[in-house]
Amino acid sequence: MATTVLAGSLGAAVAVLGALGLDAGADCVVVPTAAAFTGATEATVRAAETLAPLGVRVEGLVVLTREEAGSDYVARRVGEADLVVVLDGAALHARAVWRDTALGAALAVAHRLLAVGDVASLLFAVMVDPRGGAPTTGLGYRDGLVVTRRTAQDQLTRTRALLGDEETLCVLEQDAVVVGEDGAWRVVAGSVEVTRGESPATL
Repeated sequence: MATTVLAGSLGAAVAVLGALGLDAGADCVVVPTAAAFTGATEATVRAAETLAPLGVRVEGLVVLTREEAGSDYVARRVGEADLVVVLDGAALHARAVWRDTALGAALAVAHRLLAVGDVASLLFAVMVDPRGGAPTTGLGYRDGLVVTRRTAQDQLTRTRALLGDEETLCVLEQDAVVVGEDGAWRVVAGSVEVTRGESPATL
C-alpha cells in the first residue's frame, strides 16, 4: 500500500511519521530540488537535523537539473527507500526538473512519499501556481485533491473561483498533515481547510 504525506512543514510531519509505521533505522532519502534557489545542500542538512529524532538513516539526493533527474542511481534510491522526502521551495522549478524523467517516474510510484509545503501541490494533476493562485498543470503523481498552502484570503478566493466546484481544494496550514493511502485522504494533524468551490467539504 502506497502512503503519501502532505505537510505544511517538515516539523509537523515528523511528529506523526512514527505513528504511520516509520521505524527507527528506516532508509530515508531527501530530495531538495525545489530549494535550488535558496540553498539545496543547506536545506538537506536542515531536513536531516529535523528528521534526526526519528532515528532514520538520511541520504540527500541533491537533484537540481533535468540531467541529474535522469540518473539511474537517483531513481533506484527513490524506489527502494522507506521514506522519500521532497522539500519545500520553488514548486515550478521542481515540476520542470522532474517532469518526464527517471526521478519523476520513481516519485510517482514511491512507497512512502512526504511532500512539504508548496511542493505538495505539484504532485496532483491540477496544481496551484504559488505566484498568484491560478490552477495550472501538475505532475499527476497522485489523485483526488488540489493542494495549496495557506495564502492571502483574496488569493484563495481567486483559486476557488477558478477551480469551481469540480475539484476538492485542500489548504494546508504550517501545522497540517494530510495522509493518503491508495487514494483515500484523511487529516491526521493540524489545521486543514477543505472546500469545493465556495462550499465547505470533507476529505
